[in-house]
Order: sequence, then structure tokens, then C-alpha cells
Amino acid sequence: MKTIGLIGGMSWESTAEYYRLVNEFTRDRLGGLHSARCVIWSVDFAEIEQLQVQGRWAEAGEVLAAAARSLEAAGADLVLICTNTMHKVADVVGAAVSVPLLHLADATADAVRASGLRRVGLLGTAFTMEQDFYRDRLAAAGLEVRVPDADGRALVHQVIYEELCLGIVRDESRTGYRKVIDDLVAAGAEGIILGCTEIELLIGPEDSPVPLFPTARLHAGAAVDAALAGPRNDTPAPRRPYPADRGVSALPA
Repeated sequence: MKTIGLIGGMSWESTAEYYRLVNEFTRDRLGGLHSARCVIWSVDFAEIEQLQVQGRWAEAGEVLAAAARSLEAAGADLVLICTNTMHKVADVVGAAVSVPLLHLADATADAVRASGLRRVGLLGTAFTMEQDFYRDRLAAAGLEVRVPDADGRALVHQVIYEELCLGIVRDESRTGYRKVIDDLVAAGAEGIILGCTEIELLIGPEDSPVPLFPTARLHAGAAVDAALAGPRNDTPAPRRPYPADRGVSALPA
């Protein structure tokens, strides 16, 4: 299995979900006691959030690019940015390394198209819902993207930053999200993209009358698929072996 590099900490609540998911998917694919080969670089989200608010995206991109380089140096064969919003700087991060960057919006678009749907509602931070970097990527994949109205966008964004990123899950917020989802469905959405990885801590299939597309789960699944496809890349600079690498001649396929 190739080594998956995770740029996390934005927030660590959802990064913990990524770690759980890549290991669950690996176990399900390989069976037995198998778990994922992965390395995590966790940034300080308080610093990133300030750069977001101040519009200092170039600086935020450099922070994540440095994280990606560190992951590659640690042996990562592919890299994931474990947050939707920071895919605004995905091009900078991808250019910083020689290994592939697995784009979250691409994994999501693939899942939506595979379901046969085209018109989707998008929930996420205000940056993700209102700026072009994410919606245009989905549109380029042939999807028609709709976002909540101004009040709905404000509610979704507030709950993400003031509750979910802090590990707070409130029934009142779930009710509010359900109303936003219902409004998007009434406007023609055939499915809903949970375009912030923390939203999956709050909303599940029972909260929506149409299919949900949980981006953290989809991204983690695509990462495991990529990690199990083809040979590992062992050409980067040598790294110290982990204990699991020592004294093992073969593992069951």
C-alpha cells in the first residue's frame, strides 16, 4: 500500500474522522488487521483561520505547501488537504510536491456523476459557497451547483466555525441545516454536497430527502483506492523505517 499524506488540523475534529475513515476503508479492502499507511501533518487552525478572514490566501497556501513538502519528505506517495475551503490554494500545494495531490472536489464530483445526478446543493463555509474556486471545479465536471440564500449561508458558516470545529453538535443547528437542505431541494437540488468536512459530524442521511455526498468520506475512500492502485513509489529520500516495516516478510493480500 502506498503511503497517504494528510494535511490536517483544519479542524482537527474532521482530521480525526479522516484518520478513522482511511483505516476503516483499508481494513474493509484488505481484511484482517490491516490498517492504512499514512502520515499526518496537523497545522494550527487558529493561524489558518486568521489568514482566511484577512484574505491572506497566498500566505495560507505557503503554510500548506510547506506541510505537503514535509509529508513527501516523510514518505507520502500522495497528499490530501483534509478540508474543502483550503482547496482554494490547492494549485500552490500541488506544485510544491512531486507526488500527486488528490483533489477533494474531484473525488466528490466523481461520486455525484456516478450516482447519475447533475443538480446539487452545496453546503460549506462562506468561502466555499460564495467563491468560485470550488463551485467552478464542480461545474467543470458537468455539475449544476446551487447554494443557499444569504441567511442560509450565514447559518451554515456560523455553525461550522462556532460549533462543529469546536466539537459542539447541537440539535438546534441540525434543525437549521435541515431547513437549508429542504430549501435547496425545493429549488431543484437532486443531491446535497456536504462541502465542509465537519458537517458530517452533524448531518446524516436521515436529515435529507435527497442523497448526501459527504466529502470527507468520499475523499478518504478515493485516497485508499489510489493508495492500493499500482506499485508504491519508493524513490524519494530514504526515511527511517517504522517498527511495522521490520521483520515482516509478507502480509496476506
